[in-house]
Amino acid sequence: MGQMLFFLLEFILLNTLSYCGHAQDAVLRLEPNWSTFFTGESVTFICDMTEGKDTDWEYTINKDDREFVPYNTHKDYTLTLSTGYSGKYQCTGRHKSSGFIKNSNIVSLTISDKAKATLTPGPTTIPVGGSVTLTCSVEGSAGWKYDWYRSSGSSHTLLVRDGAINKVISVSQGGIYWCRGGRGKPVFYSYPSHDVSIEITFSNVRVSVTLQHSWPQIFTGERITVRCEIQGGGDTEWEYEWRTTSSVKPPNQHEYRIYYASSSHSGNYECRGRKKSSQQSSTKWSDSFNLTVYDNKPQPVLTVSPSWLSPGASVTLNCEVEHPSAGWRFYWYKTVPDLSHNYYSYELLPGNSSGTEQDSYIVHGQTHTAGYVCRAGRGDPVFYTYYSHSKFVWSGGEFTGLSFALFLFVNFHMLTFYICR
Repeated sequence: MGQMLFFLLEFILLNTLSYCGHAQDAVLRLEPNWSTFFTGESVTFICDMTEGKDTDWEYTINKDDREFVPYNTHKDYTLTLSTGYSGKYQCTGRHKSSGFIKNSNIVSLTISDKAKATLTPGPTTIPVGGSVTLTCSVEGSAGWKYDWYRSSGSSHTLLVRDGAINKVISVSQGGIYWCRGGRGKPVFYSYPSHDVSIEITFSNVRVSVTLQHSWPQIFTGERITVRCEIQGGGDTEWEYEWRTTSSVKPPNQHEYRIYYASSSHSGNYECRGRKKSSQQSSTKWSDSFNLTVYDNKPQPVLTVSPSWLSPGASVTLNCEVEHPSAGWRFYWYKTVPDLSHNYYSYELLPGNSSGTEQDSYIVHGQTHTAGYVCRAGRGDPVFYTYYSHSKFVWSGGEFTGLSFALFLFVNFHMLTFYICR
């Protein structure tokens, strides 16, 4: 009899403990059940007593061991989140008729500031006909579907709506792309990603930087034009883009006109073309073109032959400039002394008002001792070199029975000898 009573009491005690819930057999779950939530999202707490009808119970939710939601008749509770709601949650059920208590498991809730999408591209420059893979993600969380956008010029296009997870897409058009993530019902959206520009390059189009005159040396004060030449582009209209190591950036035009060259224009120049109809379609960058502007204006060297001659003979003048084939024309002058001012001026010799292509000039019928200078010029307007030093041709016939005076003229570091009667 006593043994039977013992088993009966044990059975009643176990059922009572189970019914009162001290064994923590209630279940608290989250919907949706994500590892990390973000400010602005919603979450629903669902407290399941695992027995009886839902209407047999009253429910409460505790946060960090303090009452968060008072007792009520709803097993579900939806909360719009902010970072202050991070913590540990547990629900408790109380039976309406018996007062028995059942406690749930503990659920941790982590809430971060609003999510931001990250766009990761493959190569950002692709050839015509090629494609590139773009990946969109929201770090540290799951359940996202992604919207993809592309803009070209003033238009914006929604490429993909969240009908699938579509975390990765492949694109073959140039443009500016960005994405955002969305999840939940109603949909909660992340901040948009940063923009990524995908450019289409025309590999069959040749681009080069050229100088208006292919002169090996450019000097301070010259007027020059640097051009961006696009070949093989058909009749496509282009806009031009420059990059340079010089301290002066060219305008985005086909030609860069420099009206007064200086050392500040020295540097490497590259250019490319961009289609007017699509700003994300361009050529490759040209090869680098080096422009060096020299500060020192050149000074030619004049030679005369012969230096001594008989009256009436011819004299050949030669004017030598470094890189003589670099567009120079040559100007020839006779020195005219001004004895009162111990100076001399230059008188242009006949027939070379526009200069001569040849670097030599013949003076016919020379009868007297005379001095000569030369200089070179090129471009439009004409850029002139310095004058050469004076050279003299001595007429041997003038020394018979002549008294002569030797005048020394020094000006601009040039030494001039002139003999007169």
